[in-house]
Amino acid sequence: MGSVTNRTRLEISGMLLIAVCAFGFEPPAADFASGVKAYENRDFATAYKDWLEVAQKGNATAQFNLGLLYYEGQGVPQDFGEAAHWFEQAADHGYAKAQYNLGSMYGIGKGVKRDYGIAYKWMSLCAATGDEKCVAQRDLIAQKLSASKLATAQQSTREWKPKQ
Repeated sequence: MGSVTNRTRLEISGMLLIAVCAFGFEPPAADFASGVKAYENRDFATAYKDWLEVAQKGNATAQFNLGLLYYEGQGVPQDFGEAAHWFEQAADHGYAKAQYNLGSMYGIGKGVKRDYGIAYKWMSLCAATGDEKCVAQRDLIAQKLSASKLATAQQSTREWKPKQ
């Protein structure tokens, strides 16, 4: 899974502004926007504070950004388990970058117990958006699974529904 490890680092680093701008998400303006401004000014503790309330209300972009802060240890102590928690919150809302990051974390066992079945599910969901890197990672993970575990992971993927 070395390929997953290298890509995880590349994906997680610097994805904040891409996630905010490239996907056209429109989070609640006040706290989210002030969090982005604080982040741009490298005031990560304020960014965390501003995004936390928005994230707790279910905003996937804010949840993803909190995951990034915990993953990198910016404004909060580095905590891969907490990063996985926030990525999962965003992934459950269908946020593809969070699905990729969470799948990567399950694939390498960073912050969570390594589980190729769960990694496969999140990479498959991300792959369904047409993201080629997710397709490639999903296919690498599939090679790690027995036929029965792959079938179970595929079933889990088919049954998944995004939270509203």
